[in-house]
Amino acid sequence: MRLSEFRRACAAEFGPEYASVVIRDHWITALGGTAQDALDRGVAAREIWQALCVDLEVPVERRHGRGLRDPRTD
Repeated sequence: MRLSEFRRACAAEFGPEYASVVIRDHWITALGGTAQDALDRGVAAREIWQALCVDLEVPVERRHGRGLRDPRTD
């Protein structure tokens, strides 16, 4: 997952205005910081997206990211 895909998936799932708040402020225990902290440390965008989905209880059918290709079909 590219960074642009991560940001697009967050905007689609959480709304364009709230996505930046989620990325900047939501603490993800599994990653030991926020999504932005993890990005700054070089954690893969896919790993961050998956951690956000688990933490914020995104339904499994939307965890591939709305508007993105479903990796399960590759």
